[in-house]
Amino acid sequence: MPIVTTMHKARVPVHIYTDDIDHAALQQLLNVASLPVVHPHVAAMPDVHAGIGATVGSVIPTRGAVIPAAVGVDIGCGMNAVRTTLTASQLPDNLARLRSAIEAAVPVGLGQHDWDKVRGSSHARAGRPLNDRLDRIVAKHGGIMKMQRKFVQTWICQLGTLGGGNHFVEVCIDEEERVWIMLHSGSRGIGNVIGRYFIAAAQKDMRRHQVNLPDRDLAYFSEGSTLFDDYVEAVDWAQDYALLNRSEMMRRALEALARHVPPFRLDGEAINCHHNYVARETHGGERLYVTRKGAISAQEGELGIIPGSMGARSYVVRGKGNPDSFCSCSHGAGRRMSRSEAKRSFDRFDLAAQTEGIECRKDAGVVDEIPAAYKDIEQVMAHQTDLIEVVHTLRQVICIKG
Repeated sequence: MPIVTTMHKARVPVHIYTDDIDHAALQQLLNVASLPVVHPHVAAMPDVHAGIGATVGSVIPTRGAVIPAAVGVDIGCGMNAVRTTLTASQLPDNLARLRSAIEAAVPVGLGQHDWDKVRGSSHARAGRPLNDRLDRIVAKHGGIMKMQRKFVQTWICQLGTLGGGNHFVEVCIDEEERVWIMLHSGSRGIGNVIGRYFIAAAQKDMRRHQVNLPDRDLAYFSEGSTLFDDYVEAVDWAQDYALLNRSEMMRRALEALARHVPPFRLDGEAINCHHNYVARETHGGERLYVTRKGAISAQEGELGIIPGSMGARSYVVRGKGNPDSFCSCSHGAGRRMSRSEAKRSFDRFDLAAQTEGIECRKDAGVVDEIPAAYKDIEQVMAHQTDLIEVVHTLRQVICIKG
């Protein structure tokens, strides 16, 4: 059950599904709950922690408005997972080679596909349905193109790439010793550009209308305005691009896997879910815009993915459709430390100890992703039994980060 909190100066209550929350996150929840467009309450998931403007791990329903910074700049970031007919015993003894094969197929960090190789290929054709839609958006907002060097080449070449930070590709084993591929990424550089462009436009629009906000990053567009319509069109495009990006990554990862294991097929439904996005939904008989910033949809019977850190278990879950959370649940373990704090507190030797038995990077470049920088995934899961039930428990044997 949530802790229902009515904060001083807040217009609506905040329903918090944890007792593990810091002051900065509470203040951000207060700021969001103070906005005139938020209704009927805000829901904070068990992985809640401070973000930029809006809290990560929050579900924000709005009437006739959208808040670009609540969606964020990694628009459509989310998860994709598939189960294979392989068993753990069929994986190669040398997991380092398999990890290298996947990294060669799916560029990580700042890496992307080579333009000369993807131009005119099936890779480029996969992105073709998005071309006309993006042209319409850029025709109205040319500033988007100016924010990214080699605009067209970049978004096509980044299709099917991982990025950095907490994005990952994992080979996992479930409770039946079945092999899964699971990955986490979003709309890459183009989503970031679209997000930043419209966040700045919303802030400028608020200043023009002299609207006072508790945080300038909570600037919003009102329904009926041109900017509202343009942002919804752009964010829908970025969310579709993120889905396609994960699909292309998965295709490439499975091809790499196939070169190192006996023949296999996919078994069961592929799970694909956003956790940074906005959607039009009906709750309590009212049409609302629901922004999930670090949260996933958990409609009754809907499958989702809640990953732990790179040294902890992850979960495939089925939603219970709890109306109090707007049919939502957490998107992961949630950070306990900022990246800079994690780097100050730990070194590569700590990382190696905390990821023992997992084939992954163990260098200083990913210390900010050390498991201890995250909340305990078991505690996070225990706080949301009203929201979801566990279908599969996954443990990673390979973890690829940027």
